Amino acid sequence: MTDQDKRLSRRHFVGATGAATLAGLAGCSGGGDGGDGGDGGDGGSGGTLEVLHAWTGGDGATAAEALVEAFEEEYPDIEHEFNPIGGGGNQNLDAVVANRLQNNEPPSAFAGWPGPNLQRYEGVLGDVGSVWEEEGFEDVMVQEAVDLHQQNGAYRAVPLGSHRLNCLFYNTSVVEDAGVDPDSLTSVSALIDALETVQSETDAIPMTHGASGTWTTTQLFSSTMLGQEGYEAYMNFLDGSPDEEAVRATFESLAEILGNYINEDASSIGLTESNQNIIEGNAAFIHQGNWAAGAYRNAEDFNYDEDWGFKTYPGSEGMYMLHFDSFLYPSDNPSPGVTDQFMAFVGSEAAQVAFNQYKGSIPTRTDIDMSEFGPYLQETQEDFASAEERPPNLQHGLGVPSETMTALNDVISSEFSGPYNVDAATEGFVDAVSN
Repeated sequence: MTDQDKRLSRRHFVGATGAATLAGLAGCSGGGDGGDGGDGGDGGSGGTLEVLHAWTGGDGATAAEALVEAFEEEYPDIEHEFNPIGGGGNQNLDAVVANRLQNNEPPSAFAGWPGPNLQRYEGVLGDVGSVWEEEGFEDVMVQEAVDLHQQNGAYRAVPLGSHRLNCLFYNTSVVEDAGVDPDSLTSVSALIDALETVQSETDAIPMTHGASGTWTTTQLFSSTMLGQEGYEAYMNFLDGSPDEEAVRATFESLAEILGNYINEDASSIGLTESNQNIIEGNAAFIHQGNWAAGAYRNAEDFNYDEDWGFKTYPGSEGMYMLHFDSFLYPSDNPSPGVTDQFMAFVGSEAAQVAFNQYKGSIPTRTDIDMSEFGPYLQETQEDFASAEERPPNLQHGLGVPSETMTALNDVISSEFSGPYNVDAATEGFVDAVSN
């Protein structure tokens, strides 16, 4: 047994294989009422708390461990199983959750995304509004969290933290060797010029990319569209009224980046391996959500401003592309009493400080002292507070429903994973989101 296994006591590990549909869940887990879902089943108020999540990478494992330790300190008498299900950018977790719900075996709670993503669980989520009321969450959470964690007039989840998606991270030594000033990159075209400079002046990878799953490329599309085509074009795309020329121009820029400046093994590696290229000085830039910064924080002798830096994705300055890590509350809950205690904990200061400082995210509460978070996350919180716009992310549940997201990722898989077919990808993306 490893040290981590010992520290994350009283839990077992669940493996995920294959895929599972998330359709047809209404009627499972006692949610056949078409939306309410109820706030608990007949499993009694006690029992073992079972929590499913997908935090197994360089940022997530440490953050999950800190969350469990904080929970044990707050609730030492609650028996629990925190089960990590990694891989696929939540795809494996989603498959396990879907199977559990369809088999009327819901966990106590599971990590997931709010907003339109809740639509996939229509009718099978319970009402956790009593926790929101008792804990006064509406008074302390950012407004987007209040709005996006409701479905059919009831709270279905509690937020744990907020990530930013329009990020560009870099290895300071590599960009200095190339003679590139990241602060000067205020457009996508300037970024492409910088990638060319890195390629010509150094032996480093200009932009590292992990594309073993399609989600990283779809995520890169969203930040590139926001930075190049602007807020209005991006929001119109999410709202189902895409400008075809804006979509095409975005794919043209992506084809130039992905076709010329990424690592040769991109198709065979994922986020964690790709981000390691920044830590080891093998690459200049990476686009990722700021969970990448969580991995940097947890790396040895790899310090902000000295070894790595951050730049808002070029062209999207003044904007904060929004993402939430949250826990969802199934109906017919197997342990409603202790689950309510866990959900109250998720929204507490103790949980949000413990988790977010390691995850590379910021609290969703507005009353937390950020002094424990370090300079990068303090700056992130300031950027959130001062942002002119906070557009929802595309890939991680806030911008479009899950079925639309699946269609977009299918287009990336078939048309834009090398070679890069701009015309086909443009047509596919426009069709996928159009009302």
